[in-house]
Amino acid sequence: MSNQENPQEAIPGNAATIEANTEAAQENHTDTLPSIEEQFRQLELKAAEHYDAWLRAKAEGENIRRRAQEDIAKAHKFAVEKFAGELLAVKDSLEAALAVQEQTVESFKSGVELTLKQLVSAFEKNALVEVNPAGEKFDPHKHQAIGMVDSEQEANTVVTVLQKGYLIAERTLRPALVMVAKPKS
Repeated sequence: MSNQENPQEAIPGNAATIEANTEAAQENHTDTLPSIEEQFRQLELKAAEHYDAWLRAKAEGENIRRRAQEDIAKAHKFAVEKFAGELLAVKDSLEAALAVQEQTVESFKSGVELTLKQLVSAFEKNALVEVNPAGEKFDPHKHQAIGMVDSEQEANTVVTVLQKGYLIAERTLRPALVMVAKPKS
């Protein structure tokens, strides 16, 4: 066969040659692709894996939430434990004072002073601060006015403290009961 007898075979870019090569490539390509059923099985397995991973993540999230709630409940339950431990020394001192059969005024007074020092120490260790606002400007967040009195002091200034207030960690635990200066008319 010469180039003149069969011109279609001789030309490498011939349409028939390209078509034959394309059909052969498609046959080879279809043999390497998995069937639709196999693809479906693989997708089902992958979906099951993702569903299982999602269930595990959801369960882990619920476990973390439950543990956090338990930790918060324990923190609330035992929050005063440190403070209560400090107050035990105060209670012991009071019981010891009452156990003494013959007390003098001086021994009783010194025992009460010692007990007060222990109580003040317990307050300081637990960020419980006394508020004695005599002479300060009235603050409704820290003070509770019982009444107003005539005074030489500036209006709305604390004149008398009837009962001290207390802050715990800079938050009002009990407002101070006070008498406030009236505005001058």
